[in-house]
Amino acid sequence: MTAIVIITAFIATILGSISGIGGGVIIKPVMDAICPFSASTISFLSGTTVLTMTIVSLLRSRGGEVRIDRRGTFLAIGGAAGGLVGKLIFSYVSSGASDPSFVSLVQNIVMVVLTVTVFFYVRYKARIRTLSVTNPALSSFLGFLLGMLSSFLGIGGGPINIMLLSYFFSMDSKSAALTSLYIIFFSQAVSFISTAIEGFPPFEPLMLVPMMAAAVLGATIGRSVSRRLSGHGVDVLFQCMLVIITLISIYNCIRFA
Repeated sequence: MTAIVIITAFIATILGSISGIGGGVIIKPVMDAICPFSASTISFLSGTTVLTMTIVSLLRSRGGEVRIDRRGTFLAIGGAAGGLVGKLIFSYVSSGASDPSFVSLVQNIVMVVLTVTVFFYVRYKARIRTLSVTNPALSSFLGFLLGMLSSFLGIGGGPINIMLLSYFFSMDSKSAALTSLYIIFFSQAVSFISTAIEGFPPFEPLMLVPMMAAAVLGATIGRSVSRRLSGHGVDVLFQCMLVIITLISIYNCIRFA
């Protein structure tokens, strides 16, 4: 089981670094499917792995052609606040649920809805007229929503980031991917600090450390591949990932129902 999780973390962080969805959107459903851990433990392991990946990805993106503009800063500020609120919502739902698997069921249902919605958006986005939001308050609010969702789901980001950045800010695939990683970094950093203050859930250090190492290697490879891919290539990869994520999440919904 540990080997499968580490390999998944490695592959997920490569793909997540390229597409901007973070990687947790793959790690979390896979761990739900094969690991006998609580939702809190899986969310912590997934979120910490993704936080590691975003740090490496952002450091390696410095000096590249794609840059994060002013709107990305307001999105990140909102994402940090959203990450804290999402963590509080997760804690509230977890403590109020009589069945521990109920939390995982809710998370996977939301994942299915989000990934299917984003798949059709990406599929037909050439026909959709996008916006170009510049208002700092609205940018922060949208970042807040993204941070809250990613923290609650324990995925450290997700497909919804790319859709909102494309629709509301008219970002191309590569700009959206980098900005998404920037938002994920702040939301996951706040979520991690909050968890540290409250107390870490029970977890296996011998699993977390290799997952973080896999994230470092995955992010390094992912950023190198991203420089060679065209925007269309990123879109195709993104759509393939959405199909895989949806199928795993549907399986988990059936399993936890």
